[in-house]
Amino acid sequence: MTSLYPAIEPHDRGLLDVGDGHRLYWEVSGNPHGKPAVVLHGGPGAGTNPVQRRHFDPAAYRIVLVDQRGSGRSVPHVSDPDADLTANTTWHLVADLERLRAHLGIDRWLVLGGSWGATLAIAYAQRHPERVTELVLRGVFLLRESELDWLYRGGAGAIFPEAWHDFRALVPPGADPLAAYQRLLTDPDPDVRTRAAVAWSTWEGATVSLVPNPALVAQYADPVFAVAFARIALHYFTHGGWLDEGQLLRDAPRLAGIPGRIVQGRYDVVCPPTSAWELRQAWPDARLAIVPQAGHATGDPGVLEALRAATDEFRPAG
Repeated sequence: MTSLYPAIEPHDRGLLDVGDGHRLYWEVSGNPHGKPAVVLHGGPGAGTNPVQRRHFDPAAYRIVLVDQRGSGRSVPHVSDPDADLTANTTWHLVADLERLRAHLGIDRWLVLGGSWGATLAIAYAQRHPERVTELVLRGVFLLRESELDWLYRGGAGAIFPEAWHDFRALVPPGADPLAAYQRLLTDPDPDVRTRAAVAWSTWEGATVSLVPNPALVAQYADPVFAVAFARIALHYFTHGGWLDEGQLLRDAPRLAGIPGRIVQGRYDVVCPPTSAWELRQAWPDARLAIVPQAGHATGDPGVLEALRAATDEFRPAG
């Protein structure tokens, strides 16, 4: 895709001990002396992807990718049924980013995040605004009850009734889908856990693109991916992300002075545009680009181009 920079390989990587028994996989690519930028993956629990290196000009940026606790190549991985999620919260992840920044000798960095990664990016920037040069957000998710209601309690089901039927098939009549899936994901029977994880993950895979994408659906239905994706997501969503209701929007004034670019698909069913719109109204230093023919997926038409335009805009001169 011409909107992506050429594929590159990391020139540095490691496992950072962040305490609580967790070690985070991190990698650095691009220019070792370039402008620092960190990518925060979605899910939560999805892990990093090599494509995320390609949102940045490798001659200009020092590009950091990190797998959040329990995800990707970080250890322990949450697919281990004995993996403890107690020390896996939004604020643990925010603290982890500060440890990684210090470990890499970075003073300030651009923060890019999509979906849950946008949630984490906003939380991090509100806690540590002095460490953020710019924010680039895609598919804004503010982790409010209204957003969870939309995706998991019926709103989006009106647009994807077939996939919603399959998702609801494991939920007892009258039960809350989030609570029901949380029980299934903690069932002592591993077959029950895996079946529930695949059903949970497949629902998002079915809704993520404007036009159905069989390859994405297959990725989300892969049990290895699905178990981590579902288990961590349910852990976060049933705890409200350890945020007060509406906290990220309430605290948007803390982003004052941080330039922001928000890329949002017009037909994003996973994270509807209203959240991006409301965030932009509360954050005057941000600009919002609504991509007219896109849903939630990064690969939908126009999304990659808008992300590259944002990182190019913030690229250092020379």
